[in-house]
This record gives sequence, structure tokens and C-alpha cells, in this order.
Amino acid sequence: MQSQFVKTNNINLHVMTDGPENGTPVILLHGFPEFHYGWKNQIPALVQAGFHVIVPDQRGYNLSDKPKGISSYAVDILAKDILGLFDHFGIQKAKLVGHDWGAVVAWTVAINHPERLEKLAILNVPHPDVMTDFVLHNSAQRKKSWYVFFFQIPWFVEWSLGKNNFEYLARMLVQSGRKNTFTEADVLEYKKAWSQKGALTGMVNWYRAIMRRGLRSAFSGKKSPARRVHVPTMMLWGKRDVALSSKMAQPSIDLCDEGELTFFDKSTHWVQHDAREEVNQKLIEFMR
Repeated sequence: MQSQFVKTNNINLHVMTDGPENGTPVILLHGFPEFHYGWKNQIPALVQAGFHVIVPDQRGYNLSDKPKGISSYAVDILAKDILGLFDHFGIQKAKLVGHDWGAVVAWTVAINHPERLEKLAILNVPHPDVMTDFVLHNSAQRKKSWYVFFFQIPWFVEWSLGKNNFEYLARMLVQSGRKNTFTEADVLEYKKAWSQKGALTGMVNWYRAIMRRGLRSAFSGKKSPARRVHVPTMMLWGKRDVALSSKMAQPSIDLCDEGELTFFDKSTHWVQHDAREEVNQKLIEFMR
């Protein structure tokens, strides 16, 4: 893979690319607490299928810039990072894939800038308006989202996640997957990324920014109708997700004008690792 730094939205993102430069571009967006490495099982298959694969470390992660302040991680700003990436690579209409927080960014691009997307693939994250509704009105999902509230605590969170060589964060990651979802070698790679200066704060600031936005919305007293997605959308969902209820998947795809949903009964939140071959096949068929 080729490594480069791309100036976008007034920051520098570290970006890995692979595959033929004249191939159809596909952008892969990782979530928490991964980085570009989280797509290691998809990149070779997509390259072999002829795609030009573009995989950034998103802001706050690994080698990308980590601007100070919670407001720097508002989801609309994160989406503009990716629009700038499209412009850098000369992509007028993109094929975008997102998992976890990367999926939140991908949903946001699709909702706010549908003219910039050709295809949208979402892994294990609901439509943002469905997520908001479930957190507000579904006690089971609120319990699953306990860590979002924990991450609001300044300083203590970074200390607890980073102490003893990231023992707690590594345990959170490994225990949320299946027995073989993450190897010891994988965890070592993640620890290298987490140890970058400012990375822990940058990573959890995504959660802090979304909570601030959610509280502002809740106290405004306004309830807006759920926003529809006009881009062709494919959702892949591992049903053994410990953090996100699979009951949010169908309402999310119902908000898409042209959507398809596939459940993976034995996969966890980390569906791209647990069902890598099936996920790769789905992505290639959909992106073609």
C-alpha cells in the first residue's frame, strides 16, 4: 500500500491507497477504536477485483492530525474531511463504505451531500435519526450505549483507557468480538496507533461532540422528521453486536429510497472481520 498525507478541511489526513489508479475508487472509513488497519481483510479483495482503494486514518486517529477541542470533532466537520478527500483524488461521485463511526460519517455525507455519492455501504451502524430515537426511547439500547456516557468524563477516560499499556481498551475491543476476531498481532497494531500523541483524546472527542449535539437537539424541543437517504444503500449487520441493537437495522434501511439489508447471524459488531469473505463478496457485487 502507498502512504501519503492529504490536506483536507484545514487538516492533514494520513491516507493509504492500493490498487490500480485508473480503477474505480472506493473509500473505506474506519470507526472506534480502529484506524486504516481495520480494513485489512477487505483491501486485498477489493484490489484484486480492480478497485482503487482509498483508506484514511480519520481525524484524531493514528497518524492523522488531532486538532484540539471537542467542537473540532462535530460530525458535519468530519464529513467535510471526507468531501475534501474526494476532491483531492478527483472523485465527483464516490463509492463510500463505513463501519462504526466511519458509518456515521458515511451516513452524514449521504444525507447532507447526496450529489457526491454513487453508492453507500454501511456496516453495523443505524441511520443517525434512528439511533437518536432508540437512545431516547429504548431503555435496552441506552444500557448498551453505557460507554458513550462514560466517555464524556474528561481526563479520567484517557487515563483509564491508556493505563497499563492500553489494557482496558484492548480488553474492550477483544471482548466485544468473537474468540478469534482479533489476534495478538492485531492488538499490537492497534496499540501502536493508540499510543500516538493526542490519539486517545482525539478518538473519544468524537463521542463527546456527538453527545453535545444530541443534548442541544433534545433541549431545543423540536422534533424533526427522520431524514431520507436518496443514495443506493447496502447495510451489512452482525447480529451479535454487544453495543448496537439489530432492531435498528430495518428502520434504517426503510429510510433509504433504494436499500438492501443483510444480517450475519454469527457475526459481532466487527462483521468485516468475522465474516470477511461474505462481506467482501457483498461489497464487490454492490460496488460494481
